[in-house]
Amino acid sequence: MPLYEYRCPNGHTFEVIHPMAEPGPSVCEICGEGPVEKVLYPAAIHFKGSGFYSTDYGRGGRKRDNSDSSAPKPSESKPNKKPEKKKPAET
Repeated sequence: MPLYEYRCPNGHTFEVIHPMAEPGPSVCEICGEGPVEKVLYPAAIHFKGSGFYSTDYGRGGRKRDNSDSSAPKPSESKPNKKPEKKKPAET
């Protein structure tokens, strides 16, 4: 069963363990004041591994370093020009 944290209008916080289908408490366990509200916290997420870097987000104006050596560079690419066909001589 999950652990939920609640806060009353007077600022008291308390924790209650109850099933997700069961409604939470309606009054504070400390002072009896109500209604209480559920306190939500953001989940702690840590991205780890060789494919993610903390600098990948939040800097949209910055260009990424393309160190991929398999991609052809514009100066190394071959021109794809088709040979021009000669027009037949008119008589």
